[in-house]
Amino acid sequence: MGWRVGLGWDLHRLEAGRPLVLGGVAIPHDRGAVGHSDGDALLHAIVDALLGAAGLGDIGELFDDRDPAHRGRPSGEFVAAVRARLAASGLRVAGVDTVIVLERPRLGPHKAAIRARLAELLGLEPDRVGVKAKTHEGVDALGTGDAVAAHAVVLLEDAAPPGAETCAG
Repeated sequence: MGWRVGLGWDLHRLEAGRPLVLGGVAIPHDRGAVGHSDGDALLHAIVDALLGAAGLGDIGELFDDRDPAHRGRPSGEFVAAVRARLAASGLRVAGVDTVIVLERPRLGPHKAAIRARLAELLGLEPDRVGVKAKTHEGVDALGTGDAVAAHAVVLLEDAAPPGAETCAG
């Protein structure tokens, strides 16, 4: 079985009056991410990790932030497009582990919903999805609540050819 590992990271400035979306889940807050698309830093980090593991470039190459077609676009659509590219390359997602860095709001009450949405978007069982939330202890723009960042590590595996039997033993 062939395995590939990818690492992704993203950061977005936060501003008043914008929606805060992380992992495809709307999080109630008075500030949200500034971005050309929906500004979902977590999904952007995951997309970069997926693309990196597959040797397919990065998010900016596929979804140029100067392209008006991507303005306000839900980042879940980026994940779906990348999963289709992975499938065409004979790869599938085996697991993902993530860290969200956000001073406020506290994400504890939202982690289960984020995990479930990531599992759905990636075609995984929830036990193959890790979601952790951290603060930045008051340090820099993350720590003052002026930004959100996300880290992601993904594991890809070779997809079994159609009709292939697995051998237990």
